[in-house]
Amino acid sequence: MRVAVVENMRNTGLGALATALDEAGAHIEWFRVWQDGILPRDIVGHDALVVLGGEQSALDDETHPYLPELVRLSRAFGDAGKAVLGICLGSQILARAYGADNHLGTAREFGWHKIGVTAEGRADPLLSALGSEFTIFEWHADTFSLPESAVRLATSLVADNQAFRIGRAVYGTQFHFEAGRAVVEQWKAEFPDTIERIAPGWLENHAELAARHGGAADAAGLAIARAWVSLIEPAEIGILSEASV
Repeated sequence: MRVAVVENMRNTGLGALATALDEAGAHIEWFRVWQDGILPRDIVGHDALVVLGGEQSALDDETHPYLPELVRLSRAFGDAGKAVLGICLGSQILARAYGADNHLGTAREFGWHKIGVTAEGRADPLLSALGSEFTIFEWHADTFSLPESAVRLATSLVADNQAFRIGRAVYGTQFHFEAGRAVVEQWKAEFPDTIERIAPGWLENHAELAARHGGAADAAGLAIARAWVSLIEPAEIGILSEASV
């Protein structure tokens, strides 16, 4: 299977998702739009699309002019029945692609938090193994309204829409399920000033928080990653070749 990964910010990383994709033998093609603005030309060459997080908002078209095309591309993958995954900023871009509103600066969460799973989420392939709640890492200030065509899968007191599904395999997660302890450690090293500003005291308490919550969050994140990867439907080589002509 071929998976297009759009990286909106330098050194974002796939974390648990990299593990799940590697287990499935996936070929990953990176599109580092923070560097050159280049996106997949169309949906033909990939079986799935992943849109990662970033510091910009989903509405920052003026400073990130590739965003309208990424919105269109995300919708095109989904409308074609292909698996799509938007994480954090990626979920906000998906919400925009499906006609919902983005709400900027209204829902700040940082660190490991409890997420509640809705009744629909408990029956959904993505979250069905996690019970009624799970712990996962958050880093966001924006949120979004639920697209009309979406099913809400998870929620929190700060952000109603923590995860949703549209159609068969289009998923948005506001939380960073991919961010295991190793990824969080990297973020801690790269962005200490930002973290101290938005979550005073977190850096000095990191070791204790990681010991308390990291193991459960890592397990939940890997379960989510594997569940989404299992929904990717590889195109038949012959069909793909014919369509590419």
